[in-house]
Amino acid sequence: KTDAGLYTCDIGTDVAKSKVSVQEKPTEVTKQLEDKTSAAGQDISLSCELSKPDVSIRWYKDGKAIRKSQKYDLHQEGTRAILIIHDSTVKDS
Repeated sequence: KTDAGLYTCDIGTDVAKSKVSVQEKPTEVTKQLEDKTSAAGQDISLSCELSKPDVSIRWYKDGKAIRKSQKYDLHQEGTRAILIIHDSTVKDS
């Protein structure tokens, strides 16, 4: 159901009109990523919370996009976005 539309106030001899549009609030990060320290060889899990579920997100490391692979697992559970770095090495810092 949407509240957007043309609203009118009709008094018989005159009509007042208003066009209403409702813009969706932008998605926000409600819980930031936390810094992690891990021993080499361990899996590292990073997650952040978003204000809306099922939002299209992208993960980056040092400005380069991360894609799902044997090294990286990316998924979302509702409003939670999760990145798992498998078999971490010093190069993952």
